[in-house]
Amino acid sequence: MELLQLKYFQTVAYTEHISNAANQLNIAQPSLSLTIKRLEDELGTALFNRNGRNIQLNSFGRIFLKHVDRIFIELENAQKEIQAEENKMSHTIKIAISNPRFLAGLISEYINTSPESTIHQGIKAKSDIISSLKKGDVDLGISGHPIEDDELESCLLVEEDIVLVLPHTDKYRGITELSLSEVATEPFIALADNEEYSEFTTNLCKKHGFVPNNIFEVDSYLLLEIIKVNQGVALLPISVCRQLKLNYVKIADISPSYSVSLSWMRNKLLSSSEKSFKDFIIAYYRENIKMFKVD
Repeated sequence: MELLQLKYFQTVAYTEHISNAANQLNIAQPSLSLTIKRLEDELGTALFNRNGRNIQLNSFGRIFLKHVDRIFIELENAQKEIQAEENKMSHTIKIAISNPRFLAGLISEYINTSPESTIHQGIKAKSDIISSLKKGDVDLGISGHPIEDDELESCLLVEEDIVLVLPHTDKYRGITELSLSEVATEPFIALADNEEYSEFTTNLCKKHGFVPNNIFEVDSYLLLEIIKVNQGVALLPISVCRQLKLNYVKIADISPSYSVSLSWMRNKLLSSSEKSFKDFIIAYYRENIKMFKVD
């Protein structure tokens, strides 16, 4: 059993698609299929369920993947320990986040205190953050709601208050608090680039007896422009409203909040730079808790 076989298996396991995996690995599809078949023969069991062109990791494959992930993590740990002994530890930090706002404000502060650090940041869905952490592609991940996974550790950064953004019209002039049921028939503006948050706001409305009529689904860059022309209402985190100086009110009867969490691999050795950045993020959210709460 060779490391190259294990890397090929890991790639196929996460894509569950031979052609896509072959493209990622830059090898021919028949060669990849043969490698996986030889690995299964060596283990004495199939690792995937096959139905025509479809391929899906089975229970044996999931067990094997967990150990393969650990092998590559341990190899990376060994490499980092060697680099540390030679005083050549990299200052590069790789982090994936599900929303750009999670690092807004704190990045500049951290760079000022640690100018030697280099941060590589990517935007990913929560599920992709989990797989990237396990594969070792990133060191840290920030997403909504703590990740529940035996191989990951998660720290709740904040429970951010969610408020109702209203248009500047006479109908809502002077109002400081409003229930969701009172805006059930209003057009809604939703974020199109964050599936996790969109699902959260939709479920919040459903609990109050309605499905929001999302007439606009825009990314965060267009959100402010649409809101300013009074085209609808929106459910947004309080920190976003303050940053963009939006007209918002507290939601009556309930106090909805959106969890934001930081995650990393449980058994992965973090470099001094990675650990420093992790600790800085946690401290930043704790010290700026008022930014995320309604007065």
